[in-house]
Amino acid sequence: MMRSDSGKHSSSSEHDGAEVVYLKDNVTIHPTQFASERISGRLRLIKQGSSLFMTWIPYKGQNSNARLTERDRNLYTIRAVPLTEVRSIRRHTPALGWQYIIVVLSTGLAFPPLYFYNGGVKEFLATIKQHVLIVRSADDANVFLVNDFQNPLQRTLSSLELPRALSVASGQSTSVSVGETSSDENQERTSGDVYEGSISSSQYNERQRQRVHDPARDLSIQVLEKFSLVTKFARETTSQLFRDNHSNGYGAIERRSNNLSPIDYPQKASNDSNKVPDKSPVPPDSLEFDKVSLVWGKPRQAPLGSDEWKTFLDYEGRIMDSEALRKRIFYGGVEHELRKEVWPFLLGYHAYDSTEAEREYLRAVKKSEFETIKKQWQSISPEQAKRFTKFRERKGLIEKDVVRTDRSLSFYDGDDNPNVNLLRDILLTYSFYNFDLGYCQGMSDLLSPILFVMEDESDTFWCFVSLMERLGPNFNRDQNGMHSQLFAITKLVELLDIPLHNHFTQRDCLNYFFCFRWVLIQFKREFEFDKTMRLWEVLWAHYPSEHLHLYVCVAILKRHRSKIIGEQMDFDTLLKFINELSGHIDLDAVVRDAEALCICAGENGAACIPPGTPPSLPVDDYGLLLYPQQELDDVL
Repeated sequence: MMRSDSGKHSSSSEHDGAEVVYLKDNVTIHPTQFASERISGRLRLIKQGSSLFMTWIPYKGQNSNARLTERDRNLYTIRAVPLTEVRSIRRHTPALGWQYIIVVLSTGLAFPPLYFYNGGVKEFLATIKQHVLIVRSADDANVFLVNDFQNPLQRTLSSLELPRALSVASGQSTSVSVGETSSDENQERTSGDVYEGSISSSQYNERQRQRVHDPARDLSIQVLEKFSLVTKFARETTSQLFRDNHSNGYGAIERRSNNLSPIDYPQKASNDSNKVPDKSPVPPDSLEFDKVSLVWGKPRQAPLGSDEWKTFLDYEGRIMDSEALRKRIFYGGVEHELRKEVWPFLLGYHAYDSTEAEREYLRAVKKSEFETIKKQWQSISPEQAKRFTKFRERKGLIEKDVVRTDRSLSFYDGDDNPNVNLLRDILLTYSFYNFDLGYCQGMSDLLSPILFVMEDESDTFWCFVSLMERLGPNFNRDQNGMHSQLFAITKLVELLDIPLHNHFTQRDCLNYFFCFRWVLIQFKREFEFDKTMRLWEVLWAHYPSEHLHLYVCVAILKRHRSKIIGEQMDFDTLLKFINELSGHIDLDAVVRDAEALCICAGENGAACIPPGTPPSLPVDDYGLLLYPQQELDDVL
């Protein structure tokens, strides 16, 4: 491990009045789980005029970054980001391991976790506090809100737990170029020399003065309920996600530097918007489907049946080769009659190496635990409910949603359907099991197929709990889980189809909100019910990647790239087009394409996906297990 005594610095630079007010060496990001691939660098806070900027520059020429290419070095560099563009900073202090922070931008996107090998998080936050307004969140003591000037409307929306209100600003942020030290010798310069390049304070401050904050322009977008109604207003609002010119931490994306157009209130699209534009030349796909020179995804197989399933089990019911089983399920899925037995393994409710007797014992224990949790809300009297606002609100939302979930299926059809009541009871019980997360729209969509398969209330609940361990961040109020996935799709498209990426850049589509529904509920609304179950078990197999759903998104976009690029689709047109794909996507073809894209992307594709991105387990849960014991001992 690298050691450094550098901490807080305060020295003036000759360049345009810039001052380095904080400097910390050996601040590291972990692109993958492998210790050899960690990237160390220098974190700085730079004050210029009345503005404060943050930079993180990877080292050059050090052993810790020996495998880092120049391309990857540029990809991970965080160039000067004004603190005015930062919404919050989350501090993590695990019981074992290093402290780290996650910086969340005002767009909702987050930089990769920055690990402080030699401490310094407290000093980092204290330095920021000296120069900008920073307050501790009332909801989470480890979250520090930066420039938190919430207006009453925003506070009201937050209290109602509606989806995050997106702030609208008519200004444009300015990128800041901060030079980099290029060798070990340069990295050991005094703090007076570390800053190279300059920041145009006058231009930046002038543009900041032009920003207008209009509370009437803040709104809450009910993505699931009104997704198809999102038009130019939403596009302009969410275009900040990728339009600002500061680096996003996982690579600088070339962006156009034109001003935001004026924002109007929602209105019906003009007749011109329905006209199909003239066809434009479509650049060739560098991964064109060439079945002669490239095996583009292996053909699908018949579903796994009972007889074949038994060959994977030993005499006590253990699964002897879980990887082979997952691979088999990936290529063929599971016969419906067998899903009740197989899905608990895929979801993590049952361990692959558990015996049949151990599983039966676990089911009995978990059934008793489920009943205990369920009684917590069942025992609430009407008088108590009157004084339990959170319970009333969640119960009302759940009851409203379950009667609209998959009612076209005979399993959920009809009045007073007992299965609909089970959906309600399981979701209410989960809201007490995970009271912090509670209930959000979309959860009923994820639960419905599990209940349909398991047909047992307790087993369904615990399978759902296991699923939400991985997909829960999709429903966090800060939406970091969703934004990390949308960001990963951006980088994968940039890696796998530059012309398509360039088209999205030119047409203001880099926020990838048109993929929001796909990711949030795992394509539940895009396929028929039986195909959704087949896709889910393919995704749960975590073969060849646990993030295969992101490659499925890319595969769908690439299958329609000619139409998207040829018709010069902008955000509005593309959103409408994506919504209309529902029910018209070839599942087997898309899965084959996703597999091939994942293989083609290789390690570069994996590096595009930030650590802890759903459905990965949270970094806190598994990251420390990957560190050598000696490194942990050095930290403690």
